Amino acid sequence: MHRLIAALLVASSCAGMAQAQTAPPAEAGSSLTLERALALAGAASPSLDAAAADLRAAEAGRQVAALRPNPSLTVDAENVAGSGPYRGVDSLETTTSLALPIELGGKRAARIAVADARSDRAAIQAAIAQVDLGLAVTRVYAEAAAAERRLGTARDQARIAADALRAAQVRVQAGRASPIEVQRANVARLNADAAMERAGRLADVARFTLSRLIGQAVAGPLDAGWFTRTPISYGPLVPIDSAGTLALAAAQADLSMADAGVRLARAQRVPDLTVSAGARRLEATNDMAAVFSLSIPIPLFNNGAAALSQADAERQRAGALQRMTALEVEQAIARAQADAANAAVTASTASGPALQAAEEAARIARIGYREGKFGQLDLLDAERTLAQTQDAAIDALLAYHIAQAQLDRLTARAPAIQDN
Repeated sequence: MHRLIAALLVASSCAGMAQAQTAPPAEAGSSLTLERALALAGAASPSLDAAAADLRAAEAGRQVAALRPNPSLTVDAENVAGSGPYRGVDSLETTTSLALPIELGGKRAARIAVADARSDRAAIQAAIAQVDLGLAVTRVYAEAAAAERRLGTARDQARIAADALRAAQVRVQAGRASPIEVQRANVARLNADAAMERAGRLADVARFTLSRLIGQAVAGPLDAGWFTRTPISYGPLVPIDSAGTLALAAAQADLSMADAGVRLARAQRVPDLTVSAGARRLEATNDMAAVFSLSIPIPLFNNGAAALSQADAERQRAGALQRMTALEVEQAIARAQADAANAAVTASTASGPALQAAEEAARIARIGYREGKFGQLDLLDAERTLAQTQDAAIDALLAYHIAQAQLDRLTARAPAIQDN
């Protein structure tokens, strides 16, 4: 039963990886969505390979724990290589016996319980590796999308600065402005070009980081619609139950392992028996005789008390860590929920009304400057405000996606673990 459960958990935690291995690579020029990036990362991630190997090792450990002690075959030779009548092998007597250890105190069941607890912990760890990978991919994807959007904004600013320079040159040639306006516009253009180059390098680095995570080059554009998508409204926060989350499940699994360890340490205090039976050949009469023996160890120096004390202390430590984890998870979920809500509000405002107002102000300033109604300083101030608002909108969107991904990671549910 437990072997089937572990196999199902492996399939569940590595579903994304299996899908990615069968999916064809993305075509050049096609948009790379977050879902596609997650699938590709699942196929390329060594952390999922390590988690799957850990699950297989835990299942093999369960099989090892269920094995019984091996019997042993003993051959004794007596009355040989002595002196007098026992010189040589003429008086040789041989005894062949088979010894069978008998475990007492429920050691085998206790070992199986420890192995089962480790298998459950490995299954939870595989699920943790899956959601951690999802968080990492979402973060890197959002950063790459933000860098791509900043690059587009920088290109627009460079184009606008070039247009402003040409407009200043026309005004100066017409005698409607001082030549200093051309110098100001040229400085603004040079700064805009430099900002565009920096944004291009940062976008290349972000795409390279994403490509290393998903295991292939990012040739096409990213999903801009996903990056700009935010909740329409974020109402009052509703407390999220932390029961069943991966963090709590991992702490509970550690406690179960510690409980099983105490049970095993207690079982190991019971001495085992070794029963043997054999046959002895008597050289003098060439007769055969049966030989029986019973061996019982004497727990004189090591009676298992120290190991039991160690296991009990580890169990108390696991219990304390479980209670501490419960408190920390609830606080972390509440903080992440508030961060995601605040980031959503900020992103909606910065990329909505505030950005629209800044774009409209910059548009009016450009028209008024060309018609001689506004001065150059008014135009530069409007363009600077627009650039800052665009950057703030991108930062807010990035913060929202990272906060939401973190909240999803904290509230991810643990796989169902069934009892044997």
